[in-house]
Amino acid sequence: MAGRIEDYALIGDMQTAALVCRDGTVDWLCLPRFDSHAVFAGLLGTEEHGFWRIGPAHAAGAEPPTSDRRRYAGDSLILESEWDQPGRGSVRVTDFMPPRDGAPQLVRIVEGLSGRVRMRSALRMRFSYGRITPWVHKIDGRTVAVAGPDSVWLDTEAETHGEDLTTYSDFTVSAGERIAFTISWQPSHHHPPHLPDPEGALTATAEFWRDWVEQCTYRGPYREAVVRSLITLKALTYAPTGGIVAAPTTSLPEEIGGGRNWDYRYTWLRDAAITLSSLLRTGYREEARAWREWLLRAVAGDPENLQIMYGIAGERELGEAELDWLPGYEGSTPVRVGNGAAAQLQLDVYGEVTEALHLAHMTGLARNDYASLLQLKLIRYLEDHWNEPDEGIWEVRGPRRHFVHSKVMAWVAVDRTIKLIESGDADGPLERWRELRDDIHRDVCEKGYDPERNTFTQSYGSKELDASLLLIPQMGFLPPDDKRVIGTIEAIQRELSTEDGFILRYPTEGDEAGVDGLEGDEGAFLACSFWLADDLAMIGRVDEARKLFEKLLGLRNDLGLLAEEWDSKHQRQVGNFPQAFSHVPLIDTALRLTASGAYGG
Repeated sequence: MAGRIEDYALIGDMQTAALVCRDGTVDWLCLPRFDSHAVFAGLLGTEEHGFWRIGPAHAAGAEPPTSDRRRYAGDSLILESEWDQPGRGSVRVTDFMPPRDGAPQLVRIVEGLSGRVRMRSALRMRFSYGRITPWVHKIDGRTVAVAGPDSVWLDTEAETHGEDLTTYSDFTVSAGERIAFTISWQPSHHHPPHLPDPEGALTATAEFWRDWVEQCTYRGPYREAVVRSLITLKALTYAPTGGIVAAPTTSLPEEIGGGRNWDYRYTWLRDAAITLSSLLRTGYREEARAWREWLLRAVAGDPENLQIMYGIAGERELGEAELDWLPGYEGSTPVRVGNGAAAQLQLDVYGEVTEALHLAHMTGLARNDYASLLQLKLIRYLEDHWNEPDEGIWEVRGPRRHFVHSKVMAWVAVDRTIKLIESGDADGPLERWRELRDDIHRDVCEKGYDPERNTFTQSYGSKELDASLLLIPQMGFLPPDDKRVIGTIEAIQRELSTEDGFILRYPTEGDEAGVDGLEGDEGAFLACSFWLADDLAMIGRVDEARKLFEKLLGLRNDLGLLAEEWDSKHQRQVGNFPQAFSHVPLIDTALRLTASGAYGG
C-alpha cells in the first residue's frame, strides 16, 4: 500500500520527476517525460504495478522500516534518508535525478554511516502504468528491462538476481562505504546508454541547485519556505520547452476514496502564468523568457482556439482515458490519464496570461513584438466573447455560467493591455478598450454582487460563494478598503471556512451533484487559504493574516512540500502532489507579509 501523500519526497531533473516514500520506495516515475507512461505506478495501485525500494533488509512479510531522518541536502533536490539499526549501525540513501545531458537517470547512493547494515534493493519495473511486464535480461553485465519502445537499464557494482519478476540486490554496507545504483531510460531501439558516473553526477547536481538558488532575490523571514517552493516550481518546469506542469502526478484524489481524480501533468495557462509571476518577483527571468517562448509556440497566433492547457511541448490533444487495471490511490477510482477539461472555455485564462505578459514587461524582460501582438489578439477575442458563460477557473463539468471571477479576469486582460498601449509599446483602439473595461466593470458590479449580503457571488444570479472572489482586490478590480471587498472576504470566512480555519473553493453537495456537476466532496483548497491571508493583510488585519499564513506553513510535510488540498477531517494532504498552485501563493503571501512587516520574531 502506498504511503500517505505527505510521506513522499520529490526528486526530478526538470523533465520528469519521482516520488520517494519514507521507507525508501520510489512509487511513482514516468519516463522519459512528466506525461509519459509510468514505470513505477505503485502509488496508484500495489507493488505489482512497479516500485523500487532501497533500505535496510527486513523479515519476509514485515513492513519495511521507515527512515529515522530525511532532508534535502541544503537548498537542492537531492534527498537524503537515514536509518538507524539498533545493534548494527546507521545508513544513508541519497536519491537524486541529475539535470539531463543525455539519458534520464535516477541515482541512488547507499552510504554506511556507522557499523555494518544489511541492505536490500528490490526493483520491479512495470511499463505502461503497471500493465506491462518487461523482458529483463543482462547485456555485458548490465541489467536491462525492455518492452516495446522503452528500455530501462540498471547499473550497480552490487550483485543482482531475479526472483518473482523482480530484480533484487542483497548487500552489506560498512561505515564509509558507498554503493551506487542507477537506472537510465533509453529508446529500446537505440544503443545502450553510457555507463553512469554517480559520484560525478551528484557533484554536478549539487552545483546546479546551488547556482540556481543563488539567483533568488528574496531575503525575508520566510526564506526557507520560499526557496523550497521555488525549487519545487523549478522542478515542475520542462526544461526543453519552458512548459510548466501543474503537478507531476495523476489521480491523487481530492477526497480519499472519491472520484475527483485528475491528471495534472500538463501545462495549464493559468497555473503556468501565476508560476511565472512568482519566479519573476523573486529574480528568475530566464524561466520567464522560456515560458513566454513556450506560450507563443503553443498558441501559434490562434487566440480564437486558445486552450486552457496544453502538453508540455505545446501539444493540443490531451484526450482523457481511464486505467481500469489500477485500483487507485487508497481505492480512489477512476485513475485518469489525459484531461478532458482541455476543451473547456475558461475566460479567466485570458486575464492570467495577459497579467503574466504585463509583469514580464514591467520587470524588464526584453521586449518581444509577437508577445505584444498576441496580447492585442487576445483582447480582440475578448471584445466579442467576454459576456458569454464559461466553465470558470475550477473547470466545472456542469452547465456553463457567468462566473464572476471569469469576468473580473477579462477586465484584468483589458486593463493590462490598455497599460501596454499607454506605455507606448503597442498600438490599439485605446478609447474603445477603455469603454470595454468600464463596461465589464459595471456588468460585474451590477450582476455579480448581492447587496443584501454585501458580497460578490460565484456567478451572476447565484447565492453561492466562491474563493476565487478573494482575487478581486489583488487584481486591482476594486481597492481593498471597498465595503464590497471587505464584505466578500468576511462572507467567505463565514461560509467557506472549515473547522480549522482553511478555505474551500465553493460548496459541494456530497453524494449529490453540486455546482461543479460532480458528486462527492473535497478538501480545503490550499491556494484559497493563502489568498485569504493576502486579503487580510491588504485590509489591515495583518496579525490575522500572519497567523493564518504560518498555520498554512505548518501543513507542509517535513520537506516543505504541499499537495493541492487539505483534508480537515482526516488531517492529511490530498490531491496531486506537489502542487504548483499551492506553492505559488505561498511565495506571493510571504512576499506580501514581508513587505508589510507582518511577521513574528
